[in-house]
Amino acid sequence: MVVDAAWLEEQGVSRQLRRKYVRHGWLLLLARGVYRRPSASELPGPLPWQELVVSLNRFLHAPTSVGGRTALELQGFSHYVTASGSREAHLYSNKNLPKWVSHVPVDTRLLFHSATRLFRHGALPAGDKEPLSASTEATVTQKPWGQQNWTLTVSTPERAILELLDEVPKRETFHQVDVLMEGLRNLSPKRLQSLLADCKNVKVKRLFFWFADRHNHSWLQKIDRSVVDLGKGKRMLVRGGKLDPKYNITVPEDLDGGV
Repeated sequence: MVVDAAWLEEQGVSRQLRRKYVRHGWLLLLARGVYRRPSASELPGPLPWQELVVSLNRFLHAPTSVGGRTALELQGFSHYVTASGSREAHLYSNKNLPKWVSHVPVDTRLLFHSATRLFRHGALPAGDKEPLSASTEATVTQKPWGQQNWTLTVSTPERAILELLDEVPKRETFHQVDVLMEGLRNLSPKRLQSLLADCKNVKVKRLFFWFADRHNHSWLQKIDRSVVDLGKGKRMLVRGGKLDPKYNITVPEDLDGGV
């Protein structure tokens, strides 16, 4: 796992000892003040990104979850996602992570998001041993990873699709979300109801219902729209698009054309 100098200090490993361990190959220096024990069986190269996420949660008290597109990929929806998605990992945390996180060499591009910007009660537990709050527990799940069955905190599909919609249209296209939404036939209406009520982003909620209406899955009929605040006024999401009068958002003229 990946640890920083402060964690090693807590374990009684001083700066002098760290230098000695690095010099003798007992510790690997990944970035300034960031270390990892070497493994005789591993191949040289970047670390699996999951290893960094597990380390942040397990050792460094920096709660981090996997969300959005990446969470959907990990839960079996990769066949609905374009190949480019596998080269990115979307991570969510309560607060800004240490700057060194961006300097650790991992095998994919990391994209960081605020866990509390989208949801009022979206905060993650302060450590891997702290139980999830009732409001958070229903929206994230634990997935085993690695030979020692470390766990990754991953957004449920219901939460992940809302996180994905937050990226439209800058990072995610209407067409990509449309394909994903078509495959989400078994979402929990109870979980969606709670998330939509907790969501602070008007654009995300309007887009969710716009796509949901388009595919008309059975769970949609069980959601009480009257308690979901969709705000007021128009939202321009696509330049040159058409205005949807029901949700007051601009959408592509021809979604089936791959826009």
